Amino acid sequence: MNGSGEMTLAFELEALKALANPGEVFDDARRWSRYVGVISDKPTYVVTNFTRKNRIRQDFFSGPKGRAESLASVREQFDTDRHVFVGTADEDRDLADEEDWEYLPVEQAAEAAEWTLAAEVEDDDRAVEEDQRDDWP
Repeated sequence: MNGSGEMTLAFELEALKALANPGEVFDDARRWSRYVGVISDKPTYVVTNFTRKNRIRQDFFSGPKGRAESLASVREQFDTDRHVFVGTADEDRDLADEEDWEYLPVEQAAEAAEWTLAAEVEDDDRAVEEDQRDDWP
């Protein structure tokens, strides 16, 4: 991530769900991306509910379009040097390749940007919970 602001960054909804603090991730990504949004095959209300709940202000989202059509449309509308798609699965990588986007697995993006994955927090929470159970008489 080059910090130039000349990047369009699209998150697959499932990639956002894999992050512990998606709202903070979006805010952080805005520091080094010109446009940030969400791509999903889920109905619009699912994406809208998730983004509202997490206080995410997106520059674009897939809406009723499919993911491929959405990526093509975003690429056409948002003229930046780079277009990066953060996803979770091989089919996300394939989609990025088909639509001429760079692909970045959410784990790699999280490591590079120092974002916390939800699984890491859940594991920590379980460990604390188990410790607390040991304290009971």
